[in-house]
Amino acid sequence: MKKDLEKLDLNLLRLLCAVVETRNTHTAAAKLGISQTSVSRGMAKLRETFGDRLFIRKAHGVEPSELAERLAEAADVMLVPFIKVLESYQDFDPEAFEGTIRVAVHLLVLDVHGGELFDALRTAFPKAHIQLVYWQDHSLIELLKGDIDIMICFEGMGFPQDIYQCGLRDIEVCIVARRGHPVLTNTSGWDAIGNLPLARVISDGAPNPQDPLDEVYRAKGFEPRVTLTTHSAQAILHKVASSDAIFYGSTYLGCLREDIDCYPLPPNVPAALNSYQLCCGYLQSKRDYPMTQVLHQVIQSYFDNTPQPELISQLNS
Repeated sequence: MKKDLEKLDLNLLRLLCAVVETRNTHTAAAKLGISQTSVSRGMAKLRETFGDRLFIRKAHGVEPSELAERLAEAADVMLVPFIKVLESYQDFDPEAFEGTIRVAVHLLVLDVHGGELFDALRTAFPKAHIQLVYWQDHSLIELLKGDIDIMICFEGMGFPQDIYQCGLRDIEVCIVARRGHPVLTNTSGWDAIGNLPLARVISDGAPNPQDPLDEVYRAKGFEPRVTLTTHSAQAILHKVASSDAIFYGSTYLGCLREDIDCYPLPPNVPAALNSYQLCCGYLQSKRDYPMTQVLHQVIQSYFDNTPQPELISQLNS
């Protein structure tokens, strides 16, 4: 019996439940949408596994034995969770979803895009509890445990193969500084900007905390003068707006304050530092999960429809 159970097809349990319920093999075949031949073969396999006395033939059908009825009850209890899982995949409706959606976002991206990103998620999941949290050192562990549904970070974070990553958009880098900057309004050449103070953003979870621009500065004969390091985009913008400090970021930041402008990069910056890629990521095991697919589509659509602003200097040229 044990060896036979190890080979038992779950479809046979569905057949068993249908025959017990209908008391008729022809009706059971119609209920399951299978042929009478398939029912006969299934009944033969059930008899091989559980014995000949599962059903007693009657004039207009069959009568289930006590064993058949108890097996049907047990099978129903076992099959219901399977059916619910399959239905959740086939019939997922984001507008009806009432659970929690947790999205971890790099804080710089959250500061710039958080409000509009929330609106996009709320439109797709109107009944959900949406959590937009910022990406921290321990967030990778939460993502691997399934406590975070999807993340939005920058490329080069060094994620394991368990995480599926997909590029959302390439973002061009510029110099972010105060409007009317006494140097940058005239030039962004290295000799002019090499000694200007710098503001830097902290990227939690990055495998290499060293900023690659430091090597470029030193190759040009300058030592980077970092005067502010922070998680906060607002703190960076306050710093550059109230001083001659500069920040290497994106033109998205120039839209956050009227006293901020975005200026061209200095010449001969390596191509790899002219832009960076914004990525999303989630568990490989959740790639086919309907909620994850909808989340990915919503986030991708948001960035596809949010073009990066051009440099002021380019617009006026």
